[in-house]
Amino acid sequence: MAATEPAAGDDSLYVLTACLLTPARFPSVLGDDYPAACAALGLAPYEEGYGLLFGQDGLGARWTVVIDDVSLVAVAIASWDCGMAYDLSPDESSVVAGLPGWPLPVATKAPGVPDPHDPEPEEGDPAPLTPPAGDVWGPAQRRLGADEVALHWNEWRDRIAPGPAQERPAAASAAAPGPYTGVRRALEELRGYLEEPPPAGRVRSGFAGEGARTIRADGPGWSLVARTDDMAFVLLDDLPREVLPVTRGPRLPALLEGLDAIAVRPT
Repeated sequence: MAATEPAAGDDSLYVLTACLLTPARFPSVLGDDYPAACAALGLAPYEEGYGLLFGQDGLGARWTVVIDDVSLVAVAIASWDCGMAYDLSPDESSVVAGLPGWPLPVATKAPGVPDPHDPEPEEGDPAPLTPPAGDVWGPAQRRLGADEVALHWNEWRDRIAPGPAQERPAAASAAAPGPYTGVRRALEELRGYLEEPPPAGRVRSGFAGEGARTIRADGPGWSLVARTDDMAFVLLDDLPREVLPVTRGPRLPALLEGLDAIAVRPT
């Protein structure tokens, strides 16, 4: 994806990429739900959401620019996904905040400026945003792992051999007691969401094809990925880099259908 050509002036920004920050679509690294993701950037959880632009200034410094023109960013992302060029140049009146650093890794850099680096801090500036470390495990890495499972669902699903329906971790006889406890807690908290709806974005539903939906849900210490017509996977803070399968049993289908009913969906 090519950088947007900057306007003239020292304060111009080379926009390298962008993402949405809305109740239905937000960077998982920032939090378990939309309000938490907004709070991580010092933003109010505006119902319509925001667009996040990741770029460099004329000195090469990394900046995250927050705008309230969500439609503009959505069109740009859709164009880029189709391999089309799109000049993402928001109106200054739509800019909500400029934050030093990037909360996500960005693989490209702007032409003709120094390599990406954090801007020189000024008094009162917040600490630069940084992507989560890859050599540790915590909530951000757990949520990112769940996103990867959702993105590559078929690959993960193919690892699970067909077997008797059961609402517990697959191959449980070989598992330590820890997974049982963590998975059961996650499933019980998810059932609690049906009684008392969680914050916006804590449960999200996306198109999965063939009349099914992909469910992405998070909670304190756990993340879940599931398909309404199939099984689920749970990731836990307490089990670094483990992806725990939950095969389809008598209670899981109703839980997933209930979650889909309360989930936030992309518009």
